[in-house]
Amino acid sequence: MARATRADGTPAALKLTPPAGELRFEAAALRHFGGTGAVRLLAADVPAGALLLERAAPGQPLTTVQGRDDEEATRIAADVGRRLHRPLTDPFRTVEDWARAAFCWLRNRYGGGTGPLPAAVIDRGEVEHAELVASAAPPVLLHGDLHHDNVLSSDRGWLAIDPHGVLGEPAYEAGPLLRNPLGLGARPDLAAVLARRVPILAETYGVDAERIRGWGRAHNTVSLIWSHQDGGSVDTDTLAVLAALSG
Repeated sequence: MARATRADGTPAALKLTPPAGELRFEAAALRHFGGTGAVRLLAADVPAGALLLERAAPGQPLTTVQGRDDEEATRIAADVGRRLHRPLTDPFRTVEDWARAAFCWLRNRYGGGTGPLPAAVIDRGEVEHAELVASAAPPVLLHGDLHHDNVLSSDRGWLAIDPHGVLGEPAYEAGPLLRNPLGLGARPDLAAVLARRVPILAETYGVDAERIRGWGRAHNTVSLIWSHQDGGSVDTDTLAVLAALSG
């Protein structure tokens, strides 16, 4: 992300990425959010891999709050998600699509098995994800990766950046917030941190605590596969979060 200035002097931010299909979902999501809970999309050239965005100023990430008050940071992030969530009638990929692709990749990669990833964790996550989708509330357009580094301070309040753009029920947004910031899984007080966050997320998204924990497990099982797909490693931090959410 680079600082930029529009012809009229308005400060902006220029995001340049290798041209890929993912960028079109980000652009579409930002258009749909329309500046409510997220930075505004000012212009886009998706084939060129470029987005011109509202510059969030001062632009401090939510980690600056999380470091001193985890409960307040959780409330802020959850509220940002709540402001983003509105129904969308246009065709869009879904959290079910994401999960199906991840589990299929893993099973195909390892001949029906799970390779170095714990079979019990993967099997439980696959079943639970399907159950949650089957009982889900009407879908809205989600950020899809709502965590502390993707929420910035601005003169319009806290705003999300880098949405993935995916359809699902609002409570799905809890998944990344139960795994981040990076390194959370290694903290000795992990269980206590999650115990504080879960009721805040449940209240904000209007579901019971076990559904928040369920989405935390389901989403982070898929995230475990994504991490393995990207680097061939086993994400021990995510495994620790999954274990704590299952305890």
